[in-house]
Amino acid sequence: MKLFIKQRVFAFGQKFDIYDETGETRFYCEGEIFTFGRKLHLYNTAGQEVVYIKQKLLSLLPKYEIYINGSYTATLIKKFTILSHDYYYQDLDWNVSGEFLAHEYMITSSKGNTIMTLSKRWLTWGDTYCLDIFDNKNLLLCLASSIVIDSVCHED
Repeated sequence: MKLFIKQRVFAFGQKFDIYDETGETRFYCEGEIFTFGRKLHLYNTAGQEVVYIKQKLLSLLPKYEIYINGSYTATLIKKFTILSHDYYYQDLDWNVSGEFLAHEYMITSSKGNTIMTLSKRWLTWGDTYCLDIFDNKNLLLCLASSIVIDSVCHED
């Protein structure tokens, strides 16, 4: 399944629209304003929250907890690296490897299976990502992971 995440440029706080190849909106994401640490909510088109993402503070490296449909699912943590942007999941056997310019990412399982590829588009008005998700059962976790990666890239 191919999805696209587009940042809303003139929005107050972090806001994204997620749409499919036909241009139909599938989800939208909104960040809370005036909080300690980032808190992001992913909603379906009916307005129901399907994913909640919470940044863990007091951590040496960026760490985000992901809740899907109200249940804790995983924690995504940035690895200490110098020439790449790599992450790991505290509670899953998945790894995220990214290249130096932070435009290409791949999520793989410990068995080497590709779960998702993520590409950031060059020269777009607002961040735009293309997600290629290989199994629909991982859809929400892959979306949450993509949003976390964008948040970490813009933490400054």
